[in-house]
Amino acid sequence: MLRYAYFPGCVAQGACRELYLSTAALTQALGIELVELKKAACCGSGTYKEDSQLLEDTVNARNIALAESLNLPLLTHCSTCQGVIGHVDERLKEAKEEDPVYFEKVNDFLKKESCSPYQGSTEVTHLLWAIVADFGLEALAQKVTRKLSGLNCAAFYGCYLLRGQKFLPYDNVFQPESMENVFRTVGANPIYYSGRTQCCGWPLSSYSTPESFKMAGKHIQEALEAGADCLVTPCPLCHLNLDSRQPEVAKVVGKDLGLPVLHLPQLVALAVGVSPKELGLDRHVVSTKPVLEKLGL
Repeated sequence: MLRYAYFPGCVAQGACRELYLSTAALTQALGIELVELKKAACCGSGTYKEDSQLLEDTVNARNIALAESLNLPLLTHCSTCQGVIGHVDERLKEAKEEDPVYFEKVNDFLKKESCSPYQGSTEVTHLLWAIVADFGLEALAQKVTRKLSGLNCAAFYGCYLLRGQKFLPYDNVFQPESMENVFRTVGANPIYYSGRTQCCGWPLSSYSTPESFKMAGKHIQEALEAGADCLVTPCPLCHLNLDSRQPEVAKVVGKDLGLPVLHLPQLVALAVGVSPKELGLDRHVVSTKPVLEKLGL
């Protein structure tokens, strides 16, 4: 059985609760055990380092140390969390060899808070990589009980999943195929469009909202024009900009949109027989009914 120290992040426990629910349902269906890190702190989503790199490294060294204490890899379903925590892990592993003074400085802060020291003894991964690289697509295919035949799925990778870390052993940063391969495995049709690896606009939304919405609108329109029935994203922050704010996005771009946006575990869990209700598919701002109707659900 695959076991992970589970870092759900903030958004999945609040604004995107359906991501938390669907991750639990999917991993249970696949026989993957998640040990939730109840004492973990927010990764900072890249904002801590604007004030202090040391702050970002210390907070996330503590998060990783919690996983290390369980002797498990840290898994998250948020690509922003994965990018931030994964990059901290890379940086501190490098510092352990090349800058031991800084490495010990981080651990000194952890000791002052009676936390376990960061050792650099585990890995940080995303649910997508766990499915593709650890569980395996062949094993996933054997779990499929409800083929998503005829469903046209457009991946929205976003920024952090592909570019948050220096090294990405699971896919090509510029021409990724991991999500499309998952789509094929569960019987869906992958849809390609130019915006699938670009930023959703969320980081701009707090200070340049119109520009943020224009970016999101451009991606949604491109996916619609390419024939997508839905977008599928591995990031809850992308989901917020593409789904929760889609009605506002539509007003800014001056076009009707109405494209459902699914979280990655929702899509995969549908294929392995989990009910739409269990996956929180009724919680989305843009209705997922067209997707379910196309699947006869």
